[in-house]
Amino acid sequence: MRVFLTLVRRELGATFKSLTGYVVIAASLWLTGLAVMDLIGWLNNRPTDAPLAELFYQSTYFWVILLVVTPVITMRTFAAERSTGTYEALMTTPVGEWEVVLAKFAGALVFYLLTWLPLLGVLLALRRVTGEVLVLDPLVTSVAFVGVTLVGSVYLALGLFASSLTRSQIIAAMTAFLMGIALWMAGIRPPAADGLRGGLGRALEQVSLVRQMEDFARGVLDSRHVVFCVTMTVLFLFLTQRVVEGRRWK
Repeated sequence: MRVFLTLVRRELGATFKSLTGYVVIAASLWLTGLAVMDLIGWLNNRPTDAPLAELFYQSTYFWVILLVVTPVITMRTFAAERSTGTYEALMTTPVGEWEVVLAKFAGALVFYLLTWLPLLGVLLALRRVTGEVLVLDPLVTSVAFVGVTLVGSVYLALGLFASSLTRSQIIAAMTAFLMGIALWMAGIRPPAADGLRGGLGRALEQVSLVRQMEDFARGVLDSRHVVFCVTMTVLFLFLTQRVVEGRRWK
């Protein structure tokens, strides 16, 4: 456990020492601010009882942040280590491949969650200023952040896998971005709209991260969505571990 925590601190320290980490936080803050301003302007013309958090996660801004930020967070995890030569040094230490993979994933997840904290602060401030309880419904907001964590975990694990395949951070980020786009596009069209029926239609319903996030944002904690996100995360982490193991014994 001590080795794992040391690796997590190493990962977080490397992120905060790089310019990329601060660029990610700044970009997330900027996009979050734009999203909240747009939503407030929209609500002035179309009042609704829906919590602001639910409306935010249905907006394009949320997916832009998710699809762009996660590849940038994970692109350096393995690719930068290989390009700078520290990867070989790390692999010669008495640590297991799973410890390395899970520590990098944990470090990326902590940093990812930190990028969403300002949104919570904005919602708290709006609730205090407007006096509207629905701006920050505790139950809905809690489930929505569970969804942000689970869906983000899928994309972070995907990003780690992409980073383990190359020594170029740019290629790692682009690969993770394109794979993330493909995963996102698989769920943006309702099966009924495409004329799909039967098993294929139901399968697309289940793998749609867009639909799952919509449910989370409404405060619906569906165990099927949780199982799917956890399974996808474990799958990509497993693939990453296999790549790391294969390179270690070459």
